[in-house]
Amino acid sequence: MEKDLVARLEAAVARLEALPVAGFHAGISPSGAAEAQPVDPAILAFDELAAKFLGRVSAAAEKIGGKVLEATRILEEAFAVKRDLLIKAKQSQKPSLENLAEFLKPLNEVILKASALTEGRRTDAFNHQKSIADSLTALAWIAYSGKDCGMSLPISHVEESWQMAEFYNNKVLVEYRNKDPDHVEWAKALKELYLPGLRDYVKGFYPLGPVWASAGVAVSTSSTSAGMSKPPSTKAPAPPPPPSASLFSSETASSRPKEGMSAVFQEISSGKSVAGGLRKVTDDMKTKNRTDRTSIVGASEKEPRASSSAFSKAGPPKLELQMGRKWAVENQIGKKHLVIDDCDSKQSVYIFGCKDSVLQVKGKVNNITVDKCSKMGIVFTDVVAACEIVNCNGVEVQCQGSAPTISIDNTAGCQLYLSKGSLEASITTAKSSEINVLVPGASSDDDWVEHALPQQFVHTFKDGHFVTSPVSHSGG
Repeated sequence: MEKDLVARLEAAVARLEALPVAGFHAGISPSGAAEAQPVDPAILAFDELAAKFLGRVSAAAEKIGGKVLEATRILEEAFAVKRDLLIKAKQSQKPSLENLAEFLKPLNEVILKASALTEGRRTDAFNHQKSIADSLTALAWIAYSGKDCGMSLPISHVEESWQMAEFYNNKVLVEYRNKDPDHVEWAKALKELYLPGLRDYVKGFYPLGPVWASAGVAVSTSSTSAGMSKPPSTKAPAPPPPPSASLFSSETASSRPKEGMSAVFQEISSGKSVAGGLRKVTDDMKTKNRTDRTSIVGASEKEPRASSSAFSKAGPPKLELQMGRKWAVENQIGKKHLVIDDCDSKQSVYIFGCKDSVLQVKGKVNNITVDKCSKMGIVFTDVVAACEIVNCNGVEVQCQGSAPTISIDNTAGCQLYLSKGSLEASITTAKSSEINVLVPGASSDDDWVEHALPQQFVHTFKDGHFVTSPVSHSGG
């Protein structure tokens, strides 16, 4: 067994060294010109990081094969590109913000390639692919240019980026714990690649960001090929400081009555049936009869002090920004006016174990995950990546802006409200029932139009293959 493991590791390292994209071949530069064997301790340490940690991931992927191996190849390519950028940085002057985006285009291209694997129809390797795609943002620590650049310090950035990927990596561990040790080894090795691997490497060599040459080559927009989008990390504004006081503390009470969607969400928190609440909206709550035509949760009111019965057995309620990157909303019971309004596009929101509550997320965030919640209402403006609803019961979600992807998994009862700007969202459902999507009417005076997503399908064998179509029901 030990000989086989050593052989696989050696094969993985040999493959990394042979990558043409630059980096792990010591004798040839990306442009094809000869270069000396790297003697920079930081580069040598990066090679050791790849051999020790990335080699383990690659060896496990070789045994698994298929789409997991395909995704791991992109992971290898990303680390090769990152090595090349580290070498170039020490040969270049510190670029402007615009030129930094151009400098980082090769890395951005690989990250987009990994993200593309997670789009479309889900495969058995989706959790593996998502783990890699989300984890690659950790390599963007090289974009850190100072305390006002809108990023956390490199060490924190690596840790925070892995938090986003760990959700899916843990799914791999749970799914294959008693089924396939190769997948378990892959997931464990991927985590160790970032924690402690990449984190300790950054801590040892680049705690304050990349090292630029004061008299090096100037980085210009012509130094890389045009046409690629800028990395998100260089465009977002600096994140605001965490709130000085708890979001549950006294807030200005709203004098405006709850209307439209606000009234619907208030119905959720009242303890009534979710379905009943939606179908008992009075005439004055309908869109065509509203005077302001707004559909947002009203301003937060001062919350009464929670009794002991309002606390979840799973733990105390929580609403806090963790490490500047992740909003954790956990174990909220009966909280009707939770608000997150101090967020930016680099942050994610993770909602867990909440019941009979309503949360409004103001502004653009990267990702929203709703996990193990019941009778929960969520209103958000924009998400960069996706809104995911997992293991929930009786939830209502309203998108007021845009969301490229909405995923509903293992959920019973979900009312999804889309704005006109989010009608092109890709909605994925799996192992879920009673999923209804409501869209705006043709005009501002029309009511919402409800569409039920199929949960039953019929499969017929025709012309040598199975044809699948949704079951349609007729009748009153």
